[in-house]
Amino acid sequence: MYKNIILPASLLAGTIIGAGVFALPFVFEKAGIMTGLFYLGFFSVAFVFIHLMYADLILKTEGGRNFHRFPGYAKIYLGNWGFWLAILTTIIGMLFVLTVYLILSISFINLIYPIGLDISDASKLLIFWFFGSAAIFLGIRRIAFSEFLITGGIIAIILIIFSYGLGYFGKIISVPTFNLQNIFLPYGAVLFALMGRTAIPAVISYFQKIREPLVQAKTPIILGTLMPALVYLLFVFGIWGLSEIVSEDAVSGLVGQIPQWVLTLVGIFGLISLWSSYIIIGLDIKNSLKFDLKFPKILAGLTVVVLPALLYFWGFQSFLTLVGLVGGIFIALEGIFIVLMWIRASKAKAEQIIFKKLNPLIIYALITVFIGGILYEIIH
Repeated sequence: MYKNIILPASLLAGTIIGAGVFALPFVFEKAGIMTGLFYLGFFSVAFVFIHLMYADLILKTEGGRNFHRFPGYAKIYLGNWGFWLAILTTIIGMLFVLTVYLILSISFINLIYPIGLDISDASKLLIFWFFGSAAIFLGIRRIAFSEFLITGGIIAIILIIFSYGLGYFGKIISVPTFNLQNIFLPYGAVLFALMGRTAIPAVISYFQKIREPLVQAKTPIILGTLMPALVYLLFVFGIWGLSEIVSEDAVSGLVGQIPQWVLTLVGIFGLISLWSSYIIIGLDIKNSLKFDLKFPKILAGLTVVVLPALLYFWGFQSFLTLVGLVGGIFIALEGIFIVLMWIRASKAKAEQIIFKKLNPLIIYALITVFIGGILYEIIH
């Protein structure tokens, strides 16, 4: 059970748990606790299907077990238009994700130095940007314990905050049940927090290495997708208990609510995990520019280094807006792509690997929800 379920499920859950969690306390409070729980439950189940479809797509594609990149699958099943749209959406979406990390870095530095660091927020951001960008530009291939740092750092923050907030149950239950004015607010943030498509090839590869039937990947994919939702609830309840006013990034509102040494610890864990994630995502964008779009190596590096900072100084400075943009548009587009590619793959190869049978209503529901959410985010 440990080898076949717990380890691969943890691999997926560790990839999913990330910066998106910091948007959830604010949007759930504004939309109401039952609204937030509905979104978290509904999209956890939706992403179970999306992740299983992507796993099925990999297994059904000739050479897929050697793992094409996401745009490669789009080219196979959707043609050149799918390839280029997948390239653009993933690259642009990930550049905005790097900008999200830059914004969050300010909040975590402020936890470490709530007073006494007399420099502007822009200067704090540029310090974080410099160290992350240097590693990306120099092309550091492997960061020791990077996955451990990312997952361990975020989970440590969540457990610390939950343990302190647990004693304030009265404040937690005072959160409104519903708020129809903000009923759609959690959409993009929840998608941002739950997407784990990038870890699915690693889960399949894991089962190849241990020489177990690949169909066994289904159970850990289901568990690994659902586990983060429970972790997120701990964080949301902890923030609600501790914060007099819940901030958009969750952590800014903690200043003065818990001991400074705890804030410093949370800030350090947060910066380490953000820095590691920033480098990993930046290198992935750099490689996509280099190999998919044929950018020269130096130009690819400069693009990844410069654009996130430019996006921030061009006015993309709202954490919540960017999370909604990435989740509600770019990740929703990825979801639609996966459903469409899975349909094509299923028609091309009748053999059922992950799914024995899938109700067409589920397929139509997924596409409808993602398209509706995209339209809402654009209009909003």
